[in-house]
Amino acid sequence: MKYVFDIAPVPQGRPRFARRGKFTQTYDPPKSKKFKVELAELAREQLTERPFYAGKHVPIEVHLRYYIPLLKSFNKTKRDMALNGYLRPPTRPDIDNYLKGTLDGLNGIFWEDDGQIVEIQAGKYYSDNPRIEMEIKEIGYE
Repeated sequence: MKYVFDIAPVPQGRPRFARRGKFTQTYDPPKSKKFKVELAELAREQLTERPFYAGKHVPIEVHLRYYIPLLKSFNKTKRDMALNGYLRPPTRPDIDNYLKGTLDGLNGIFWEDDGQIVEIQAGKYYSDNPRIEMEIKEIGYE
């Protein structure tokens, strides 16, 4: 199953802490939380029925492509190279931070828990249309 989410990828921010009397509470930074909520809304809009692997704790593989905005400093040559996939973003934020926010945001929608994911492939690309593309497959046993 393939999905496209028209939302600019946001990396998972560092957790924040607040003291509540004797307890310490951990919470997402506002930008990360907003991204997860918006991503979940987009996912629910595209999902007409629950996926066949949701709730069953079956192993799945996920392929993700993160398309981030082009840098304003790119000249025409670099811009063309980036749009054609010859120039990829080797800079921060790290791809694992993008993954964490995305996978957490889609928990309970495409999979019961992101622990079901046993294989993952991800890449960062430049685009003038920021988005996230995802493909999910159930891993079958023979």
